[in-house]
Amino acid sequence: MKAEIISIGTEITTGSTLNTNSYFISNSLLEYGFETTHQTSVDDNIERLKKVIEIALDRSDLIITTGGLGPTEDDLTKETVADYLNLKLKKDEDMKRKIIQLLGKYKNIPKNNFKQANLIENSKFLKNTVGTAPGIYLEHGDKTIILLPGPPREMEVMFLNEVIPNLKKNDIKIIKKSINLTGIGESLVEEKIKDIIKMYDDIEVATFGKIQGVEIKMIGRGSDLNILENKINHLQRLIDTRFTDKVYSYNNEPIEKIVFELLEKNNLKISFAESCTGGLLSSKFIRQSGISKVFDRSFVTYSNKSKMEELNVSEETLLSFGAVSKETSIEMLKGVLNREDTDLAVSITGIAGPRSDSTNKPVGLIYVSIGNANKTITKKLEFNGNRRSIQDRVVDYALFEIRKFILNNY
Repeated sequence: MKAEIISIGTEITTGSTLNTNSYFISNSLLEYGFETTHQTSVDDNIERLKKVIEIALDRSDLIITTGGLGPTEDDLTKETVADYLNLKLKKDEDMKRKIIQLLGKYKNIPKNNFKQANLIENSKFLKNTVGTAPGIYLEHGDKTIILLPGPPREMEVMFLNEVIPNLKKNDIKIIKKSINLTGIGESLVEEKIKDIIKMYDDIEVATFGKIQGVEIKMIGRGSDLNILENKINHLQRLIDTRFTDKVYSYNNEPIEKIVFELLEKNNLKISFAESCTGGLLSSKFIRQSGISKVFDRSFVTYSNKSKMEELNVSEETLLSFGAVSKETSIEMLKGVLNREDTDLAVSITGIAGPRSDSTNKPVGLIYVSIGNANKTITKKLEFNGNRRSIQDRVVDYALFEIRKFILNNY
């Protein structure tokens, strides 16, 4: 069964809102045997929306829309779909009462809110437990059309609780697995697995270049789940043997989680000292639940004064080599390691841009130091890009280096 996702809203087509809904829905559909073949974004224009619906009905079996179910005048998804399919809209009194109940705290409920109680002929409501706009589930001929609200917090709950139970599982089973690599380019990865890509007709193997590395994604389609699993497991073993030192996770498990698990396994506590990343490494790392088991503290020492006061970086080092230098990076690291309850430390100093510092060192020049009581390594890096991208890349690089340091030294 081919699925198509239509994201509706001028805020999406103008770039004011990031469209995360399509990612969530397509990823979730795959788990239940539905393949998303098309994704379309369209603004709040009735004629353009009708054209998009016409095209989707011609090429897809399952059409899911997000957005345009709210109370405002430009929320016209339900009306447009009903009009295109020549189906009537009828006020549902039960839904109207629910809306009154939900908005009862307001003295005067705007009339526009009640259009959310309109139900398309031959359809049923999908319950919204987060907001007021219900979804719509409609079977029209051999097509299934589902209308969902736009706000992700409403859409995601409705999709999992209301849509999935209504969808009949496809006879075709789909299984997927990802292998995540670091320290190697996508073109070289593809070159090394040419024979694997062509090995099975029912297993699609593709590579995707990412900031963190390369993802090898395997998608198997067939009627026998066990056969698919055996084939994918076979391919994984082959890939693992060709990239033994490059594989860092499976199924896009984030690098910060991998580092957390390695620290926990080795009973280690880590601390950070950040300058140009301003706490970004710490912020990303502590998103993991249970992080207090492995994370002791973090210092954001942006100024020279703070580097001296908090980390005991010497004034002489700063004057002789500058804040962005191997020497400063090492002294920042030692300043962290001298604290109690820290087995392993990381320091980052650099120029994220958009302008250089008073020394005229190049934007993107970064020093990352990692060490423990016995060993210290410092990496000099040169990144291109804007300030944000440089900071993000430095943080990811630091996490990968932490992983490597633990594997090589514990």
